[in-house]
Amino acid sequence: MTENINKENAQDVAVLPVLPLKNTVLFPYLFMPLAVGRPQSLAAVEQVLTTEDKTFVVVAQKDTAADEPGFADLYTVGTRAVVKKMARGEGGIELIVQGVERVTLLKEEQAQPFLKARVRPLPVPDDTSTEVEAMQRAVVELAVRAVQLMQADTPVNLQQLVMQAGDPLRLAYMLGSMLSLDVAKEQALLEAPTRLEALRLLHGYLTHEVQVLELRQQINSSAQTEMSKQQRDFFLRQQMRAIQDELGEKNPEKAEVEELRRRLDEAQLPEAVRKEAERELTRLERMPAAAPDFQVTRTYLDLLLELPWTKTTEDTIDLTKAREMLDADHFGLKEVKERILEDLAVLKLNPKAKAPILCLVGPPGVGKTSLGQSIARALGRKFERMSLGGLHDEAELRGHRRTYIGAMPGRILQALRRAGVKNPVLMLDEVDKLGRDYRGDPASALLEILDPAQNGTFRDNYLDLPFDLSKVLFITTANALDTIPRPLLDRMEVLRLSGYSEEEKAQIATRYLLPRQLDECGVKPEQLTIPDETLRRVISRYTREAGVRDLERALGRIARKVARRFAEGHTEPVTVRVEDLQDLLGQERVRLERHRLQLQPGVSTGLAWTEAGGDVLYIEASILKDGRGLRLTGQLGDVMRESARAAQTFVWAHADLLGIDPDLFKHAGVHVHVPAGAVPKDGPSAGVAMVTALTSAYTNRPVRSDVAMTGEITLSGLVLPVGGIKEKVLAARRAGIRHVILPKDNEMDLRELPDEVRRELQFTLAERIEDALPVALPEIGQRLQLAEARF
Repeated sequence: MTENINKENAQDVAVLPVLPLKNTVLFPYLFMPLAVGRPQSLAAVEQVLTTEDKTFVVVAQKDTAADEPGFADLYTVGTRAVVKKMARGEGGIELIVQGVERVTLLKEEQAQPFLKARVRPLPVPDDTSTEVEAMQRAVVELAVRAVQLMQADTPVNLQQLVMQAGDPLRLAYMLGSMLSLDVAKEQALLEAPTRLEALRLLHGYLTHEVQVLELRQQINSSAQTEMSKQQRDFFLRQQMRAIQDELGEKNPEKAEVEELRRRLDEAQLPEAVRKEAERELTRLERMPAAAPDFQVTRTYLDLLLELPWTKTTEDTIDLTKAREMLDADHFGLKEVKERILEDLAVLKLNPKAKAPILCLVGPPGVGKTSLGQSIARALGRKFERMSLGGLHDEAELRGHRRTYIGAMPGRILQALRRAGVKNPVLMLDEVDKLGRDYRGDPASALLEILDPAQNGTFRDNYLDLPFDLSKVLFITTANALDTIPRPLLDRMEVLRLSGYSEEEKAQIATRYLLPRQLDECGVKPEQLTIPDETLRRVISRYTREAGVRDLERALGRIARKVARRFAEGHTEPVTVRVEDLQDLLGQERVRLERHRLQLQPGVSTGLAWTEAGGDVLYIEASILKDGRGLRLTGQLGDVMRESARAAQTFVWAHADLLGIDPDLFKHAGVHVHVPAGAVPKDGPSAGVAMVTALTSAYTNRPVRSDVAMTGEITLSGLVLPVGGIKEKVLAARRAGIRHVILPKDNEMDLRELPDEVRRELQFTLAERIEDALPVALPEIGQRLQLAEARF
């Protein structure tokens, strides 16, 4: 027993991972690509990749149907291999391996998670004789014959490779891998104990292959005869067409070309475009209808002739009528309407002026898309809309080159083709939601399209001719500007559409939403009445949004339920009272936070801006006895975290002035939390609320519950301006807040608020944090006033 173990050790026995192969065999000295996807095989490869020499054993399995072969399912002779290249794909791992030497599988060492076996190298056969040399020459002759028969199917240098193979065994392995052999034959070649035996096996395989190739050549000769018959038929058809021409009978292809010629003669095309169209049409006339490029060229000419190169609609600009249209279609939005009327006035006085690139920015449901339709109506132009949301491929805008199969023009030219004129109103919706990946950057393609200085000679990849886009009135829409690249944003004029107040929503519902829903449900206006009190209850308790989409859905639900009553035979008109809303709309969706009516010490009310409008944000701070440092939770962004640290630094630096024991900062920690932790929050505008919450927590005094605040702070106590003032103030009003603290520099933004909102709310304009704390914390304010009096 000891003698056997020593003998095995002397023969370099090793334990290596085993990779089973289903349909092939790897030979020594050769390279092979492998696609690894089975879990057991993936585990083996992952283990091999962690080793330094990247060595494992590749063995063919006896039963190709086995997905998880065991040691008994494998042949006993395999090949030790080395990984040369590796790439990870979606379905597994792609490898290129090189066979090193034959090995014998002695014993299974591991079954899970992958096979490991004890293997021993097989000696390389080195027998030499006259018979081996004769057999080698016979194999080479058969291989050369096979190459001659395969011709186009095999590279030309295969014969040279066969002739240069020096070692007979390497020759056998190389030719065996090139033949389409089954696993059993390849395995027999691998297990051949001598060179002579390997060459004999290969000679038999090559003999069979040559016989198959000779038979295939005979079949090809018969097929060539059949092809000659097809050519004869083609010539006869050509003669038939000539006879039809003599008789005055037109074939379909010629009639189609003549129709294109007639359209080209009648079309009013620019000279450069006409020259290109003539060239393509002449090429089409010479081309047989069966040619692959025939339909491609015909489709290209169709596009050339259908594009509105010179056709325009004449603007009928009546500013009084335009104002009436805008007022009839949209309630409020005074500043936006004024800006649109200014552009219309410029176009009326100077029709050659370049159309502006407008970007309507605002929360969902405020009327951005419908505003573009109103502009088109006011101008008397055609209107086309295309959504850019989720667009990743630059070719969607610029088109594909005609060299690609299924090439199409870009969406811009397709929209102009549908409009039929070169000066429509083209709305690009959701420009802030453009994607970007390996197919290109659509936002970069828009840089040319939306630049009046460049788009006069816009070149679509499919059209490959300059097309004038300078007469198009582009209108883009977005919910936010953060994701729009700065170069693209610089080409557009931003018009902000803020959210609506409750009074504005009530007017919109009465004028537009309710009549539209009644018409869709087939209910007459006199059959359903919703009093103002009920409508305001729907607005305040069943919707919380900057726009009016949820409000229209709620009114639609009421109209459908009333329509059902009339469909069932009810005849009396219906008046919806407040107490009926629970039956019609269910439980109220928006409720005042009762536990926020009286704030606990350490809680302040901040105001935030989101893509859906403004919202109320509560900041909570709690002192941790025996704690250390500042802890922040609530999925806060980097900027908001910096605001919290700046707020703590300010409170610490002014502890004496605020009446706070400085030892609290040394011997106690503080935890700041912003509820709704599943929602990401970021931005600098919570700085004032952070200072207020920390001051309240350290002094153990509650903040006024009817006060909300916004503003960025600095370490020296300055209150800096922030954006989204209108949305934030409207959100405070919806939440029942009656006093709002704003930065002094945002005073001009108050003019955007409706008059009733300015009358109803009280505003404090803070230039420093000392101006805000007395309002939110009256007791602290008295202390600050006494301190200022001393100074």
